[in-house]
Amino acid sequence: MAAEKDFKPAWWCRTAHAQTIWASTLRIVPKVPFQRQRWETPDGDFLDVDHVPAVSAAPVVLVLHGLESSSQSKQVQGLLQCAHREGWRGLGINFRSCSGSPNRLRRSYHGGDTAGLNWIIEQTVARHQASVCCVGLSLGANVLLKYLGEAGDQAPAQFKAAVALSAPFDLAASAGTFEQGFFNRLYMRRLIRSLKRKMLMKLKQYPDLIIRKQLEAVQTIREFDEWVTAPMHGFANAEEYWQASSCRRFLALSRRPTLLTSAMDDPLIPFDPSLQQEVERNRCLTALFSSAGGHTGFVSSGRLGRPVYWAEQQAVAFFKEHLMDSMKSKLALQ
Repeated sequence: MAAEKDFKPAWWCRTAHAQTIWASTLRIVPKVPFQRQRWETPDGDFLDVDHVPAVSAAPVVLVLHGLESSSQSKQVQGLLQCAHREGWRGLGINFRSCSGSPNRLRRSYHGGDTAGLNWIIEQTVARHQASVCCVGLSLGANVLLKYLGEAGDQAPAQFKAAVALSAPFDLAASAGTFEQGFFNRLYMRRLIRSLKRKMLMKLKQYPDLIIRKQLEAVQTIREFDEWVTAPMHGFANAEEYWQASSCRRFLALSRRPTLLTSAMDDPLIPFDPSLQQEVERNRCLTALFSSAGGHTGFVSSGRLGRPVYWAEQQAVAFFKEHLMDSMKSKLALQ
């Protein structure tokens, strides 16, 4: 069935917060068969990767989760299920510290860690010798878009297409949005509890890593990035981290087909209409900016009341298109 280009929210899930909460919390996703692999990184750390098998020649779809999420999130599982249905190999990537096991080094993950993604993509190409596509959710989408801009024409030839779902194009603006409104503050409190819990565990490994009293006092994403993320990863402060890591300034440099899927009513990411003009200046970018959808939600009505996850349909259709284009190019050269 062809994916419907215009998103129409389910009648029972019309508001931005309803879309966001349903997709991340209430959705039922059948688990896909996977094997967890531990990839040892060159710097002495590791990444846990959930591997959904397929035939050896099948394309590989990497899925990058969002802030304080994991490969077990409902959205990641939904995308891996889509890949599995198509006969593609799926790799659910867990950023450092996000798999349930604390990472080893004096660091964690952050929104600008493209060196890690570059290594993941290189490893995927080397291990599978197949076409690679990648989809990033929220913070994972920011990492993906920043990587594509930095890599430019040097991205591996096997990397065929990317999808960025609900990307926070401006990390500073997104951090501020968490502090606005009742529901946003609830989301933020949940994230802060998780972030602080992990960092208290990290302090058992490295007691001098950050100032414990500052960590205990953290109440907002802004404070966490100022007192934890920035000093831990070599940034002077939160502003420098946000400026260096926000993907928006890298969009013009991307040279791989990329679909940007965002909702104008996203409660966590303020929408800037001028973004459309930036996208149109780069022929490698395609924008699907819908008026509704919430944050990584995009829940529409389906048959017999079964929800349809529109953004996942768009991702699959986009990957199919560019994988097919790649096959046609190969045949033309033979």
